[in-house]
Amino acid sequence: MTDYLQRAFVLTLFALTAGCAPMNETQCRTTNWYQQGETDGLIGQQARIDQYTDQCRQFGVQPAEGEYLAGWSDGYWEHYHRASGSKM
Repeated sequence: MTDYLQRAFVLTLFALTAGCAPMNETQCRTTNWYQQGETDGLIGQQARIDQYTDQCRQFGVQPAEGEYLAGWSDGYWEHYHRASGSKM
């Protein structure tokens, strides 16, 4: 398995095990928001920055929306092209 496929596999497993569970304070404070967005995008989920913002607000944490959306865009682009069979 290539490094890229291994990374995608691990990210997908992480996302599936995380599901829609609420983020705790530690997760809100330490999440790599680009990576979280990329993970959500890779599995074809709609951007969930609003959900994360609501969950983290109780801990006084504001997720990095720009970083999340950049990661989500990259991940969703990859998901879309895999699903469509494009070789771009």
